[in-house]
Amino acid sequence: MGNRSMGREDTLGVLPSLLFCKMLRFLKRPLVVTIDINLNLVALTVLGLLTRLWQLSYPRAVVFDEVYYGQYISFYMKRVFFLDDSGPPFGHMLLALGGWLGGFDGNFLWNRIGAEYSSNVPVWSLRLLPALAGALSVPMAYQIVLELHFSHCTAMGAALLMLIENALITQSRLMLLESILIFFNLLAVLSYLKFFNSQTHSPFSVHWWLWLMLTGVSCSCAVGIKYMGIFTYLLVLSIAAVHAWHLIGDQTLSNICVLSHLLARAVALLVVPVFLYLLFFYVHLMLLYRSGPHDQIMSSAFQASLEGGLARITQGQPLEVAFGSQVTLKSVSGKPLPCWLHSHKNTYPMIYENGRGSSHQQQVTCYPFKDINNWWIVKDPGRHQLVVNNPPRPVRHGDIVQLVHGMTTRLLNTHDVAAPLSPHSQEVSCYIDYNISMPAQNLWKLDIVNRESNQDTWKTILSEVRFVHVNTSAILKLSGAHLPDWGFRQLEVVGEKLSLGPHESMVWNVEEHRYGRGHEQKERELELHSPTQHDISRNLSFMARFSELQWKMLTLKNEDLEHQYSSTPLEWLTLDTNIAYWLHPRTSVSELVPRSTCLETS
Repeated sequence: MGNRSMGREDTLGVLPSLLFCKMLRFLKRPLVVTIDINLNLVALTVLGLLTRLWQLSYPRAVVFDEVYYGQYISFYMKRVFFLDDSGPPFGHMLLALGGWLGGFDGNFLWNRIGAEYSSNVPVWSLRLLPALAGALSVPMAYQIVLELHFSHCTAMGAALLMLIENALITQSRLMLLESILIFFNLLAVLSYLKFFNSQTHSPFSVHWWLWLMLTGVSCSCAVGIKYMGIFTYLLVLSIAAVHAWHLIGDQTLSNICVLSHLLARAVALLVVPVFLYLLFFYVHLMLLYRSGPHDQIMSSAFQASLEGGLARITQGQPLEVAFGSQVTLKSVSGKPLPCWLHSHKNTYPMIYENGRGSSHQQQVTCYPFKDINNWWIVKDPGRHQLVVNNPPRPVRHGDIVQLVHGMTTRLLNTHDVAAPLSPHSQEVSCYIDYNISMPAQNLWKLDIVNRESNQDTWKTILSEVRFVHVNTSAILKLSGAHLPDWGFRQLEVVGEKLSLGPHESMVWNVEEHRYGRGHEQKERELELHSPTQHDISRNLSFMARFSELQWKMLTLKNEDLEHQYSSTPLEWLTLDTNIAYWLHPRTSVSELVPRSTCLETS
C-alpha cells in the first residue's frame, strides 16, 4: 500500500513538469492565425447595408402597406387576436419583434397612408429587420452563383443587380414582408447548395448537418412568412428528391449508408419544417390571447378561448344542454355574416313583391347582432313545462326536440310553403294557429355532426348540430340572402330538403346557454338578462385552434372583386404603370414603385 501511494505522488509531481515543458515548446513557435477574407463579399455586404440602412427613418410617415402591418404590430404589442388571410404569422411576428426591441407600446392609430408617426413610434427599429434582410440578400446572391460553380465575375454581376434594383431597395426600407421573404428563399437555396457540395467529401460531418438543417429551417421560415414561399420549398424538395434517387442507384454505397442519407433528408426537409410551422402558430396564439376585432370570423369555441369578449359573456355556462335550457343558436358558417337564429313578432307578408303568397306566419331570420330575440327554449315534446328538471335531463344525439322562441313562446316550424327568397326551399317560421287547416309541424330531430358516438350529449359551444324536420326531413339552413325591408334586411333562414352532407350553412352551435327555471313569461324574461351560476372551462387544444385558424386563413376571401392596385401578368413585364407609395406633404414629391411590385404587398 505504501509503495502504491508513493507511485501516485511521483506521478502527480511529474505532470506539472511535463505541462511546463510543453508550454516552453509552444512559446518557441509563433502563433499563426490564417483568415481568408473575400473582399468581394465584404464590399457587397457593406454596400447592401449602406443602401438599405441610410436614413431608414425617412419618411417618418405611414408608407403604403405599413398601414396594415402596423395594425398587426399594435395587436401583438397589446396581445389582441387578429386574423390576416394573406399569410402565416411568422413574418408578422418578426416585424413585431422590431417594434418590441424599440420599445413600441402599440399606441398609434394606423388609419391612413401618409399619417405622420408620433414620437412614441420607433420607426427605425420597426423597419430594421426588413432592411437587414434586404441588405444580406445581396451577398447571398453572390454566394449562390459561386456555389453553382460560375465565375466570380458572374457572381458579382448577379449581386450588383440585386444591389441596385430600385424595387428591392424600396421594399427593404419599409415595414413590409417582401425583403424578409426573399432573404429566406435565398438562404434556403444557398444552404442546400452548400450541403450538396459538401456531401461529396465530408458526408455526415458537422458542416454537412448544419447546411442540411438550415435548409429545412429556411424553407419553413419562407412558408411561414407568405404562402408563395412554398414554391421555393417545392423547388428544394424536387432537387433533393432527384439527388436522393441518384444516391439509391449508387452501387458504391451500402444499404445502411443510403438509408441514413434518406432518413437525414426526411428529418431535415420534412419533419423540421412541419414542426417549425406549427411552432410559429403556437407562439402566435400564445401571444394573442385577448379578444379582438376579428373574433366574429372564428367559431364560438375559438372565441370562448380568448380572454374577454365572448369568454366574458359565456363564463360560467352549463356545459350540457338539457330539456328546458335557454340557448342562442349561432350559424357555424359565418357567411355572409356571423348571425344567430332569430324571431320577432312581425309576420311574413301575405303577398310578396313577385305575387307569391306566404303562410303569414311569424318571421324567423338570422340576425347579425346579439339581441333578446335570439333566445330559444329547448322543449321536450312530451312535456308542457319550459323549465329544466332537477337533476337536468340532457339532450342527446337523435332526440326529438321543439324550439320555443323565448320572447313570443311560439314554436319553430317549417312546412311545404316556399321560402320568401328561395322558392326551392321551405319557409321557416314560428307557428301561429290561424285555424285555417294548416297544422303545426314543429318537431325537430337533433343531429350532432361532430359526435364521437350516438350517445353523445348536446354540449354548449363545442357541439355542432343540425336540426332535421321530422315531418318533411328538411334541414334548418341559413340561405345567406338578405330579406327586403319587411324583414329588416336580416338574413333568410329556410328548410332545405336536398342535402348531400352537413354543409356549414346547415350547422349551428349553442353560444349562450342557461338553465331555465322561471315558469311564467315575466320570470323567463328576467332570466335572459341575469348572469349564470355554473363554471365550465371550454379551452380548446392547440391543434383544434391551429386547424381552425389555418382553415380560415386559406378559405377567407376578400369581398372586393379586384384590388385597386392589382395588375395583369402582361403589366408585370412592361412595368409602365407606377403608384405612389408615399406623397411628401409639402413638396408633393412621391416615392414610386412599379405596379407589379405593389401587387405583392397589397
